[in-house]
Amino acid sequence: MDKKISLDSSSIREGNTGSVEFQIFRLTNRVLKLTSHLKLHSKDYSSQRGLWKVLGKRKRLLGYLAENDPIWYEELIGNLGIRGSKRR
Repeated sequence: MDKKISLDSSSIREGNTGSVEFQIFRLTNRVLKLTSHLKLHSKDYSSQRGLWKVLGKRKRLLGYLAENDPIWYEELIGNLGIRGSKRR
């Protein structure tokens, strides 16, 4: 029912919960949780707005990671099962 992503030590730098990788991991879990909530409560506009804000923050962090550490970026999106953001 709920698809949670487990924290894999090979994909996330250990001991640093403030790292970009860990923040993207946590935001991805929140996206999955909000998405499953919105499937049940389709008219919950407050949760929709929250989902949009989380997606925007994750998109910005993915862009930052793609520019500064492309190897970690590719590994992270592969491990989390999310597609990469389109670069302009």
